Amino acid sequence: MTIYKFSGAGNDFVVLDGRQGGVEAFRQADNITALCREYRTDGLMILGLADGYDFAMEFFNPDGSGGMMCGNGGRCIVAFADYLGLKPASADGTWNFLAPDGPHQAQILAKGKAWTVKLKMIDVVGVKPMMGGYFMNTGTRHFVKFVRDIEGIDMEKDGPEIRWDETFQPEGTNANFVQVTPDGLLVRTFEKGVEAETLACGTGITASAIAACYSGVSSPEGAQNYHLRCRRGDWLQVAFQKQEDRYTDVYLTGPAELVGDDEKTFSFLKKL
Repeated sequence: MTIYKFSGAGNDFVVLDGRQGGVEAFRQADNITALCREYRTDGLMILGLADGYDFAMEFFNPDGSGGMMCGNGGRCIVAFADYLGLKPASADGTWNFLAPDGPHQAQILAKGKAWTVKLKMIDVVGVKPMMGGYFMNTGTRHFVKFVRDIEGIDMEKDGPEIRWDETFQPEGTNANFVQVTPDGLLVRTFEKGVEAETLACGTGITASAIAACYSGVSSPEGAQNYHLRCRRGDWLQVAFQKQEDRYTDVYLTGPAELVGDDEKTFSFLKKL
């Protein structure tokens, strides 16, 4: 089994090719946690097969939990499929894949040292103003709060307070803090399942842009088109259409890069 490591704007993942099977042990929570710790990643993804789609995406947090979408991971797994030599079935080169939150489409805009991928996210319905911020589901649950000084946020304190607030239990929520600047939005995210701040969060970036639109924050790029910078310094783009309380045609565009690959076998798992 070759274990690959991809990064989406600093959001790092272990990625496996599961099309031929042999990945059952990697779905066990203890092994997921150990694998993410070994490679210092924010999650595990497995590329598999699904009828009617180019491929299927499985995603797991370092604590072993799954069943949610990962935006940066979605871009990375499209880049991974291209790296493996897969080809999209569509005539226009659009990838169609099945993720935990449903079908997604993506386009590879550029290739080189890294890929640039434009990923279609799910529609977002029912943004809820609450607790001085905004709550929504962009493939996973997010709370967004706007702040004046993003560097002044104590993520070890402020992040868990929101993540574990009884209002969001039992599922919990990711916590995003956003500062508006003349160049765009600066975003920091505390991710549940990782239980720490990550360098980037694609679904959180998406939620932050939609919260900005909902709250009337304008963008230099024009209405419903936002540039957002994550912790590593990468700029990502989120564009969408707003129709009353529904946000459709939501696209997240940003980098995906192969960090490395490592030949390991299941004997690695047996040592854990």
